Amino acid sequence: MPSITPLTQNWAFTQIGGGPGTKLDEWVPVSQFPTTVHAELLKLERIPDPFIGLNEWDVQWIGEAEWSFKTTFNVESSDLSPTNADLVFEGLDTYAIVALNGNKILETNNQFVTYRVPVKQHLKAGDNELQLTFPSTFLKGKELEKQHGKLALWNGDSSRLHVRKAQYNYGWDWGPVLMTVGPWRPIYIQTYHTRITDLCVKTSVAEDLAVQINVSFALSEHVTSAASVQLKSLDGQTVIGESKINSGTGSGEAHFSFNPGVLDLWYPIGYGKQPLYTVEVKVSDANGGELDSKSEKIGIRRARVVQDELVDEPGRTFLFEVNNIRIFCGGSNWIPADSFLTKVTPEVYRAWLQLLVDGNQNMVRIWGGGIYEPDIFYDICDELGILVWQDFMFGCGQYPAYDSFVESVSLEAEQNVTRLRHHPSIVIFAGNNEDYQVAESLKLDLDYNDETSDYRKGTFPARYIYERLLPAVVEKCSDIHYHRSSPYSGFGKETTDRTYGDMHQWNVWHGSQEPWHNWDILSGRFVSEFGMQGYPNIRTVDYWVGGDKAERHPQSRTMNNHNKADGFERRIELYLVENFKHAFDIESYVYYTQIMQAETLASAYRLWRRNWKGRGREYTAGALVWQINDCWPVTSWAIVDYFLRPKPAYFTIARELRPFTVGMTRKEKKTATVENSAAFFTIETILNIWGTNNTLHEKKATLDVTSFDLHSEWTDNWKKEVVLAPNAATELWSGTLPGQPTRTKLSEVPKTIIVSARLIDESGTVLGRYSNWPEPFKFINFPGVEEIGLKIAIASDGESVELSTKKPIKGIILEVDGEDVKWSDQAVDLVPGDPQTVHAVGLKGRSVKARYLGDGSA
Repeated sequence: MPSITPLTQNWAFTQIGGGPGTKLDEWVPVSQFPTTVHAELLKLERIPDPFIGLNEWDVQWIGEAEWSFKTTFNVESSDLSPTNADLVFEGLDTYAIVALNGNKILETNNQFVTYRVPVKQHLKAGDNELQLTFPSTFLKGKELEKQHGKLALWNGDSSRLHVRKAQYNYGWDWGPVLMTVGPWRPIYIQTYHTRITDLCVKTSVAEDLAVQINVSFALSEHVTSAASVQLKSLDGQTVIGESKINSGTGSGEAHFSFNPGVLDLWYPIGYGKQPLYTVEVKVSDANGGELDSKSEKIGIRRARVVQDELVDEPGRTFLFEVNNIRIFCGGSNWIPADSFLTKVTPEVYRAWLQLLVDGNQNMVRIWGGGIYEPDIFYDICDELGILVWQDFMFGCGQYPAYDSFVESVSLEAEQNVTRLRHHPSIVIFAGNNEDYQVAESLKLDLDYNDETSDYRKGTFPARYIYERLLPAVVEKCSDIHYHRSSPYSGFGKETTDRTYGDMHQWNVWHGSQEPWHNWDILSGRFVSEFGMQGYPNIRTVDYWVGGDKAERHPQSRTMNNHNKADGFERRIELYLVENFKHAFDIESYVYYTQIMQAETLASAYRLWRRNWKGRGREYTAGALVWQINDCWPVTSWAIVDYFLRPKPAYFTIARELRPFTVGMTRKEKKTATVENSAAFFTIETILNIWGTNNTLHEKKATLDVTSFDLHSEWTDNWKKEVVLAPNAATELWSGTLPGQPTRTKLSEVPKTIIVSARLIDESGTVLGRYSNWPEPFKFINFPGVEEIGLKIAIASDGESVELSTKKPIKGIILEVDGEDVKWSDQAVDLVPGDPQTVHAVGLKGRSVKARYLGDGSA
């Protein structure tokens, strides 16, 4: 049997030639392995924390220095008896020269590739020395750029386009410039006589849900051998098996067929269970001795991307169907969880992905400027039922396609598709992030009707990668759908076409900087990016301020360094000043940007879910917010900050992605009463109410609608029995806004009417609630705090907070002094007669403070 020996001990590192990191010829033991230079220097306190203050700029020299790591390891004579001995490097960041006992055995140039090197002839019994030398990837990139030409991009240094390294290391509009270096994934020795080099399990599920499982495997050498293949359930019970497969030719196959219902299918969260099976292959020699075994966990599902014509709108759907169920995908984009990836443990991954599930999200998109995540990430997605949209690692640039670059990309793609293909959670591979948009903005060669060119000689050579190389690899190695880019329309249309494919809707914040209230006219068939910035928790802000009280205000240099977006001050303030009266002290600024982000993003999900109207009318089939996470403490578009503290937007999105929701819009309708006159008209306010149901069964409920006048005791209530159609949005009511008189002059100030709608089931449980307020909020004259009458009551368990009020309240955010707590909800809208309870794990009976619009702070 093959034997694996991890090389995790006795590692030390040095800065070649000496410098700020280590003295000349000083070899410093590492604190962990795998590791990177920044992580080690931080633990040694030889560099300041780049996440604090302006320290990021004091560590730039690390990415331009040359580093070396070395270890000694012992080999027993018996270890040398197998026919083969390989050194395997699962990840070296990025350019490296590897020497074993003084013999150069490898040069690397791709962070995303696993390198396997036969080394038996270089090993010896006793101590062996392995040394990894890392020249500056940044400087290597500059050399390549000089050789092959400078290319256009958004974000980072243009030399990154020539380098197969995590692109966000070069800086992004949410991340720092931190050029990591080192052995970032495991290294081990594998000895064997023969080994299974490839195990491919392809599951095919027919429309009637009958299952075909095809298993193929390959061996490192042709030896007299036989193999067995077994399919086992999660508890280890054999479902079916086939033995005595002749594998003497170096490969073997097995095929299994199952009628519908025999095997349990894998479903996304909210639609069924996530059963996983194990396929196990064992190869034996002529005497029955086991040569090698290999297994993979699989989930069995029928996953399709459906692009059908619509009933009564132009274009086509772009939706995901799993096991014949069409699914509205509400989720998030994912960037790397840290600038220093070796800090991201399996526990951290699980915490992040559990946040998605707890937030009622069912899809995550792995963005193309980071990394192909480790196996544990996808394992957890399989287990939790999270659908994965997987980009290839190209982002926001015009990548080259010269021979050596294409060769490296080909190896990278084949390795990573092969590694990831068995995960049921992965339902799409996309060629890149926004590279076609960059090409459109630069007016490069981009005839979308040209499907035959090679492209490499044109001004957009990377089309060869996205339209020739990557689809061929995906088709050869997997049965997962390939999409050329995100965004990408197809059908000869540009990426901005709202009626085809997926789109990135950045005309809120970027672009034309539309009001967030226009999300309904900014929809697309599948919105795979959109967002709004918001400050993180004040504790996170205080972390990066680092105790410098002079910098603890919104316009300080330190705050500026912890928001990387171009023009962010203008854009934040634009959306604030258009919608809110606000204050500038840091606590208030944090609050108002957070409530702005929460309102913006909730509105998008609410309006786009309304467009999911049933079969043939899936006008918007998904919305993935930019973004769930941060890679360092920063003000960004993330809805959860670096320290896994959810922002209020996380909770407002969670409410809009519940199985049942209710939504409302109010719009003014102006009608001329005298022909050709601008002076005589009426203005009515029209209220529309709809509900959504993402279950597969219709739902009977009571629509309970109460209207309040903020400045009087007037209220209005009515109820209606409704039926929510399955897996669709249902229009429930349309009419004039209760309590709002028809206006005949623009000088007539409308009343401040708040409408609360709830869906209540037969047991009295509130399925969904939403309060609709007149906007912009800055025009509202809020009653005094005493008149509002917010009451905060701590329950006897010390961890439940009941909120009640005399007047409607908008945007309650709860806070405590001292240690943070885990809140079950934030950015709560409250009306009289409908108290709400918020759970607060870790509150321990402490006093709770509340911020809300009209609390007197502005």
